[in-house]
Amino acid sequence: MRTIRKAVIPAAGFGTRFLPASKSQPKEMLPIVDTPVIQYVVEEAVAAGITDILMVIGKGKRAIEEHFDRNFELEAELAEKGKQAELDAIRAISNLANIHFVWQKELKGLGDAILCARNHVGDEPFAVLLGDTLLESDSPVTRQLIRAYERYQESIVALEEVNPAKVSRYGIVSGKEISQDILLVEDFVEKPAPEEAPSNLAIAGRYVLTPEIFETILRTPPGKNSEIQLTDAMRSLVASRAMYGMRFRGRRYDIGNKLDFLKTNIAFALMRDELRADMAAHIRTVAKTLPAPDSGKRG
Repeated sequence: MRTIRKAVIPAAGFGTRFLPASKSQPKEMLPIVDTPVIQYVVEEAVAAGITDILMVIGKGKRAIEEHFDRNFELEAELAEKGKQAELDAIRAISNLANIHFVWQKELKGLGDAILCARNHVGDEPFAVLLGDTLLESDSPVTRQLIRAYERYQESIVALEEVNPAKVSRYGIVSGKEISQDILLVEDFVEKPAPEEAPSNLAIAGRYVLTPEIFETILRTPPGKNSEIQLTDAMRSLVASRAMYGMRFRGRRYDIGNKLDFLKTNIAFALMRDELRADMAAHIRTVAKTLPAPDSGKRG
């Protein structure tokens, strides 16, 4: 039985929705409370038992490399000032996993980014965790996927039900439910119009893929936005072999736009023991100052 030893985290995009902040700082390094988004993603992979991680990065992403490397000058300063808790925290970051980097030379889509991992992954199945999506759950979603993979030994993606009006934001799956929370996939469609979507089951930024995906990506022509879409490659692969979807147990936090980024910061602050009470009190205070929603009625 093959299991999962490696993970790939694509993090090469420009993050134009977060300009001007993302002009000099990768969007994956934007903080959720006090921790960069991509660190949460790495921690999920590690919690799932994966310690060999390849990040696919692009121009302007050097800060990601530096974040996961040691900073001896900062460590020395913290030690001199007796800030042991802070020192332990930053040392722990560089010891999370064996993290490697490869450059996506041209931004040609998620499929092309995954192809950049081919030499590192070799002929093994591997996990993919998108670097701008956080999934919160009792059991790490990547671990849930790995367990399902170990049962079926075929590619499997995490799924969540989304508002049908918003399916055009996601890769959408149709399939037949074969057991609790598990679907045998029939089709993948990248960002369909609501009237063309086969379901409202969206790919939630986590995958376990078999190495056959690489040859399929090589044969996949550019799709939406003239990019090589991973969803299109999976659609081709499912025509020749079984693939599965898993409704994960947990909640997805998408930081792909400013509003969701702000909502995620609030949600994560409310999860922190040292911040919860003060944040909740602040929210209540602010709420009292807001005008009532317009009912739409006219006097």
